[in-house]
Amino acid sequence: MTKYTVRRVCMAFVTLLLVASITFFLMNAIPGNPWLSEKTPSEATIQALNAKYGLDQPKYIQLGKYLKNLAQGDFGTSIKMQKNRPVLSIIKEMFPVSAKVGSIALLWAVLVGVPLGCLAAFKRGTWGDSFLRVLCTIGISMPGFVVATLLLHTFCGGIEGLKVFPALFDGTPASYVLPCAALGFYPMCYLSRQTRTSMLDAINQEYIKTARAKGLKNNKIIFKHALRNALIPVITYLGPQIAFTLCGGLVVETVFSIPGLGRYFVQAIQNRDYPLIMGTTIFLAAFIIVMNLIVDLCYKLVDPRINLVKGGN
Repeated sequence: MTKYTVRRVCMAFVTLLLVASITFFLMNAIPGNPWLSEKTPSEATIQALNAKYGLDQPKYIQLGKYLKNLAQGDFGTSIKMQKNRPVLSIIKEMFPVSAKVGSIALLWAVLVGVPLGCLAAFKRGTWGDSFLRVLCTIGISMPGFVVATLLLHTFCGGIEGLKVFPALFDGTPASYVLPCAALGFYPMCYLSRQTRTSMLDAINQEYIKTARAKGLKNNKIIFKHALRNALIPVITYLGPQIAFTLCGGLVVETVFSIPGLGRYFVQAIQNRDYPLIMGTTIFLAAFIIVMNLIVDLCYKLVDPRINLVKGGN
């Protein structure tokens, strides 16, 4: 296990290096610069600003300096959104808001999605199974901004008599309901579908037939025997999904005006705030890598037969 963890950590550093390099060159390939706005400064002012922030140097030198600072824990400073403020400080301020909304969204998605998937598998072929499959198909195919907009229109004044939640996020408990519902709807549908498929495969195994032959109750068969093996694909999906959700639903945060990391990331791209774009991208990539490592280690807890060192065989 230790050897496997060390190898994965080394691969993580290589992955982050590639993510940082690719993001840097793609970011600089976009036409425009941070200083373009409605009141574009003079050419002399633009040159002075480029020199101040090192944007007049060759790209490979800029990247080398950034990677050197990144190795020391320095994500750079914002050059447009919050001038001269450390990017790491901005992330620390914005991330808790996104993490809270994302945690609630994932919590209800898991608590609802997994049991529904188990129930659909056990009641295969019934009207309840059919209804769940239709609902999950709609939820997976429907874009996040559509779900968020429908909830906003329905429960924030669009339909008379149903204005029960605030349209703008203000930090109150009521303002969390619609964003968390919109952000968790897709994971809930996907988890239900994934769990149903895995459970159908598990309940057809020989050990389940043996458990039934011994007279075990259905609840015990489903939640103690079948579900444990069916959770492996679910855990695989949850790893990166946790990272994406906790770092902020870009669309959901924008629709509900949530002052989180996701919305700020979109604004940073629009304003060409290069250090902030790099910092948030690397932060998200690191989070995904960590969650994938945790997922792989969880495999061993769910199924002790899995050998991580030999590739899971």
